Amino acid sequence: MEALVAIIIAVLVGSGVYLVLRARTFPVILGLTLLSYGANLFVFISGRLKLDQVAVVGQSADPTDPLPQALVLTAIVIGFAMTAFLVVLALRAQGELGSDHVDGQRDALDGEQQDEQQNKGRR
Repeated sequence: MEALVAIIIAVLVGSGVYLVLRARTFPVILGLTLLSYGANLFVFISGRLKLDQVAVVGQSADPTDPLPQALVLTAIVIGFAMTAFLVVLALRAQGELGSDHVDGQRDALDGEQQDEQQNKGRR
């Protein structure tokens, strides 16, 4: 079971890093989201969760630690808010700059097509 969880965390983090290194804003946002999912899963699993145990101290002889659950819940809420903010920021940048490139530059192919259209308009 531990190996499966470790593989899932590795896939989430690896995919997130790959997408963060892309040159477009939407894959970067998805990559950051996958990285946060991997980190949340790591924190949640590191809490040594136990089956059929309550998270209330005093109700069981060996209670589950509620701190990782609270941290992950807080991280999920903050991650959702940051994802929504980044999506709005990316849409605004695309509207202002006319490109969804991370550095604000146009693609070479897009630039050539726009240059051809401008040259046709001048003729």
